[in-house]
Amino acid sequence: MSSTRPSQSNDVDLVARAQAGDLAAFEALTNLHEQRVYSLAFRILGNQHDAEDVTQQTFLSVLENLSKFRQEASFTTWLLRIASHAALKVVRKRKGLPTVSLEAETEPQEGYDTVPHPEYIADWRESPDELVHRHELKELLDEALGQLDEKHRLVFLLRDVEGLSVRETAEALGLSEANTKVRLLRARLQLRESLTKKLGDPETRVQRSHDHAHH
Repeated sequence: MSSTRPSQSNDVDLVARAQAGDLAAFEALTNLHEQRVYSLAFRILGNQHDAEDVTQQTFLSVLENLSKFRQEASFTTWLLRIASHAALKVVRKRKGLPTVSLEAETEPQEGYDTVPHPEYIADWRESPDELVHRHELKELLDEALGQLDEKHRLVFLLRDVEGLSVRETAEALGLSEANTKVRLLRARLQLRESLTKKLGDPETRVQRSHDHAHH
């Protein structure tokens, strides 16, 4: 995961030039963002070949639809939305499910009363979104991420790994901000419990009450 991100101002200039037919500008956009798209696709799919295919399909879709991009959202948000949809198509094909839009899978919206309470309390101060930046825990985190279902994994990846805001994550996935926050909370709780079982002290296990979180 790179510590540097392409600047939005660079994107605006390159997008404008690419929309005007400058293929060198489109190539520059691709070079700036392809590693980020590949990383997201690989974390969703866990397979190098599929991630490469999704990356290629993403930039083909970007090229085909660039004239429709109106800068309402940042280019990065728009790009990662296309990549997320492309990766989910592969997930659904693997499962033998019909390919439907991501939006069609977002109803009914989850309420906070469905948020699971972790069985363990972690013996650490860092939350999963902080742990993602610790290189030595990358393998454990990737394994824990693989246990999440796609709708929770995607929100965590876009918000906490890719660094998008809640609003940008919601826009990228076609969700409401409230639904995005619930999914993010569920992802963090599930990851925290999964990682605690590997890293925490088993004696810190507690029985949780059935009161519900309201944030």
